[in-house]
Parts: sequence; structure tokens; C-alpha cells
Amino acid sequence: MPQMITGERKRIFISSCEPSSDHHCANLIKKVDRTSEANIEWTGLGGDQMEKAGCRILEKTASRAVMAHNAFAHIKYYRQLIRQMTQYLHDNRPDLVIVCDSPAFNFHIAKSAKANGIKVLFYVAPQLWAWAPWRIGKMRRLCDKLACILPFEEKWFGSKGVDASFVGNPLFDGLTINVVENCKDYSSFDQSKATIALLPGSRDAEIKTLWPSMQKIALKLKRRWPTIKFIASAYNTDKLELLKSREIKNFQCEYTTSDVPSLAKKADLAFVASGSATLQVASSGCPMIVMYRTSRILWHLVGKWLVRTRFLSLVNILAGRQLVPEFMPHFGSIAPIVDRCKMIMRNKSRIAKISRELVRLVAPMAEKNASENTAKIVLEMID
Repeated sequence: MPQMITGERKRIFISSCEPSSDHHCANLIKKVDRTSEANIEWTGLGGDQMEKAGCRILEKTASRAVMAHNAFAHIKYYRQLIRQMTQYLHDNRPDLVIVCDSPAFNFHIAKSAKANGIKVLFYVAPQLWAWAPWRIGKMRRLCDKLACILPFEEKWFGSKGVDASFVGNPLFDGLTINVVENCKDYSSFDQSKATIALLPGSRDAEIKTLWPSMQKIALKLKRRWPTIKFIASAYNTDKLELLKSREIKNFQCEYTTSDVPSLAKKADLAFVASGSATLQVASSGCPMIVMYRTSRILWHLVGKWLVRTRFLSLVNILAGRQLVPEFMPHFGSIAPIVDRCKMIMRNKSRIAKISRELVRLVAPMAEKNASENTAKIVLEMID
């Protein structure tokens, strides 16, 4: 790793728009500062975790995270923010710009950086392999280095002319996934005493669209097995109160703000909003059903024409097959989901096999430390 002279001042601008990327960027900032002798000044867009890590936050973007179909209400805000950051980069010209996830916004930040002759590192690859692959030309122009967090992305982006490296997945930094220890034992599994985790997501729009369906599914399952237990998890106390405020009649469950892997270890099965949480659930060997709800009209007019992958959930994309049921898009009918859940719970050998295969699937991603490997790239780029 490059070692710079103590006291040499470098300036890095870092942009994050989601709670998850705020967390990843905070860990990256701390890792760079611990492993470098350089005097680095961090400035950017993000949240509380990046601020605690030592970054001067110009705008709290992580708390404004929105789903794509809600973005229109925020266009004015983000347009103004892009103009402000464009001016900031022009006036201050940092040594490096790091953009993390949220390509719809961060492509604009990267464009402004390149216009001012500033190197750009993309941390967490935009999922162009799943949708909008025609944007790869823009990616090549705006990206000096790409830090991928899914194993197959390095080859995919590399074949398109992007300088990409698989750094590991930051979800698993500091974790060791043991295939034997993380698999669940279903030899004495009793469906009537099952614990089911409900993970409707961290964004308000996800909670609005998925939480009612998850509760209705739970009520249906409760009729079949009256003694099963449900635990719903929220990202923080604010989201927890939002879940409680949207509780439907006759629904009962335990609420928690436990991290996803801890909750998944306690559960026999999980209903999960599509996204990175599915990988965390998989690391705990918890079989799952993945859901994502959208407008039927929007899906048929636009969505299905943009998506280029056979599967939509990350675990199935990584497996190259339908390892877990995915209802994506889910338009509101819960009957097929309830039927699939009952089928899984009635088959001990099947549910045990899914548990083993999930752990084997994600274990290789924990062999690399994403923050450490990305920190090396950062120091090489500012050397």
C-alpha cells in the first residue's frame, strides 16, 4: 500500500445518498485514516455515520433516501443540490471524488468531477448488468476505477472497458461465514412453532407497499399454524414506529431494531424486501421469500423492458437459478406467496437444503474485506 509523507494534506470528496452507503462510506473513511500516514480532509454528502467517522457533511442526503417511483417529488431538491456540488467541486477541486451507490444522483457528481479534471472512484457498482446496460459508455467516461461488491461484476464491467476490481462485500466486513456453523438444523423443525422474520425494508416507500402484504400473509399463516411467531425488524426506532403505526387489525408480532443477521439467526424463515438485506439473511442460513411491490401499469409499460436479468433478487442472480422464491414484482395478491410459504415449511429436507445452499453462496464474499481493499485503491489514486 502506498505510504505518503506524514502531514501531507489530501482532500477527498465522498458522496452517499442511502443509509446503507452512509455506513459503508463511514467504514471506508475509518479504514483509510487508520492505514494511511497522510493527512486527509474528508468532505461530502451522507449521514450521521460518515460525520462521526470524520467527514464534514455538506448535506444530510442519507436521511432523504427514496424509492425510484417517489423520486419525482424530490427532483427540485436534487437538481439544486447537483448545482451546488458542481460549484463546490469547481471551486475546491479535491484530489479524489468517491461516489457510493445511487447512480441516478452520483452520475451527476462524477460528471462534475471529471469536468474539473478530478479522478473518480465508484464504490459499489451501478447494477447496469440488470438494467440500462446502454449506460456503460457513460460509466467508462466518468469512472477511473470501479470497486465491485458482487463477484461476477469485475468480469462483466471489465469486458465493457471499465477498470473494475472485486473488493469484497462491505456487508460482511469483519465477519467469518462458516458453512457448517451458519446452516440451520431443521431435523426437529416443527412448523407450528416456527419463528418467521418480517423485513419490509428501510425506506418509507418499501414499508408502505410491502408491510401491509407481509401482515396479511402472516395472518393467513397464523390461521394454519396458530402458535407460530412473527418478528418484524426496522432500521431504526423511527422506522419501528412507522411499522407499528401501520399495523393492521388482528395482526400481532414482536418488534425489534436488531441487525438483520442477528434476527435471521433466530428465524426459521424470512419474508424480505428485495435488496442487500437478502444477502445478510442468506449469511445466517435463513431460507427466505423475496418481495418487491410496484405498480402493475408501470411494470408492464417500462419495468419489464428495462430489466435484463432472468432473476431479480440478488441471491438468485448470484446462484444463477431460483434458489429462493421471488415475487418481483408483487402486485398485491398474497395467495401465491402464502401457498409457496406453506410448501416450504412442510418440507424439512427442502428447507434444510436451502439453508445450506444460501450459506455456501455468500461465504466467498466474506473472504475479502471490502473496506480494506477499497482503502488500498483510494490511497493508490491519491498518491
